[in-house]
Amino acid sequence: MLIRHAKDCNGRPCDVWLRGGKIAAVGVDLPAPPQEEIFEAKGLTVLPAFIDPHCHWRTPGFEYKEDIATGSAAAAAGGYTFVNLMPNTKPVCSDAETARAVQRKAAEIGLCDANQCVSITQNFDGRTLDHLLTLPEDVRFISEDGHGVQDNAVMARAFAIATERGLTVMSHAEDMEVSPWDYRLAENLETLRNCHLAEYYGTRLHMCHVSTRESIDMVRQARRRGALVSCEVTPHHLWFDDKRLQYKVNPPIRTAEDVKALVAAIRDGTVSCIGTDHAPHTAEDKAKGAAGMVGLETAFAVCYTKLCRMEGLPLEMLSFLMSSGTAQVLDLDDRKGLLAPGYDADVVLADLDHMYTVEAAKLHSKSKNSPYDGEHLYGRIVATIKAGKFTYRSEQ
Repeated sequence: MLIRHAKDCNGRPCDVWLRGGKIAAVGVDLPAPPQEEIFEAKGLTVLPAFIDPHCHWRTPGFEYKEDIATGSAAAAAGGYTFVNLMPNTKPVCSDAETARAVQRKAAEIGLCDANQCVSITQNFDGRTLDHLLTLPEDVRFISEDGHGVQDNAVMARAFAIATERGLTVMSHAEDMEVSPWDYRLAENLETLRNCHLAEYYGTRLHMCHVSTRESIDMVRQARRRGALVSCEVTPHHLWFDDKRLQYKVNPPIRTAEDVKALVAAIRDGTVSCIGTDHAPHTAEDKAKGAAGMVGLETAFAVCYTKLCRMEGLPLEMLSFLMSSGTAQVLDLDDRKGLLAPGYDADVVLADLDHMYTVEAAKLHSKSKNSPYDGEHLYGRIVATIKAGKFTYRSEQ
């Protein structure tokens, strides 16, 4: 396929030739290969497809909220071709075979590839780490997701094992004894502990959905000291503050000062990537207090409108955060995340010039729990291409 008459991150003319599942060439006025499909981009912006470091598809056990097919469709509609899935399923994903089953199903559907994380403690019991000692080499990421490991000694041992076995710890930072009365302190305490453990043991640590100005500064300082710490921020923690939105997510929507701190951390390179924390729930579950929102389909538009249109950050920086930066965190950067010859033919085409209105009822996710309903955004995804084939094309 030849994508013709597109624009790159800097607004310059750009053609992209996709062949054999790889990017064959990127340039201007590329000659049309014989019998090759031509896609006339008509000035749309072409970017490397997005990679999500933090996502929930609810399989196994909670398919009434989201399944792999609907999660894949939502990802494709949002410009994603790879997602990293959390293990808070039923049963909890605590073994390689469960992880592989999810990955195989995603591959069969073919819209979006997936990596399935394994839990830090067996079945989230907070104590048992024996399963980590027998994980095969293809399991590289472990997370306790929305629980966090509460016991300091257990977490220290988990970091030691992770270093020994080449695992990356992905941390939801929450001291659950503190969070019922001070969620800010709860995040800050576990961020400090986990950054210190990463530095002490030399462990690769990825801090999920960092949301407070104190926590982001702890990550910044750990990185400056040479700790192998990366972090993500979410679109909703960039877009909303607690004066604009009262909506239950975990960690909570923070203050306007926290939002400023997150944007500053993006500017100075502290933030490694954008993670959606796509968390589908039914209306009934939300009414009962379930935390989270769907985010795959709105992530780029929210971030483009906030960071590029409102804050003046270059689109190239946002593209890094949603593609190359995540590829580095997930060890995919030898084949994904760049619009360059030899990389996987995963690209997205976006309309940056026209505002559109989010309609939650039309989202591809099985769940519609989106506080962006009715928001006016720039950056509508027009098409997603994975391995050289369309996985999504907008009807508009």
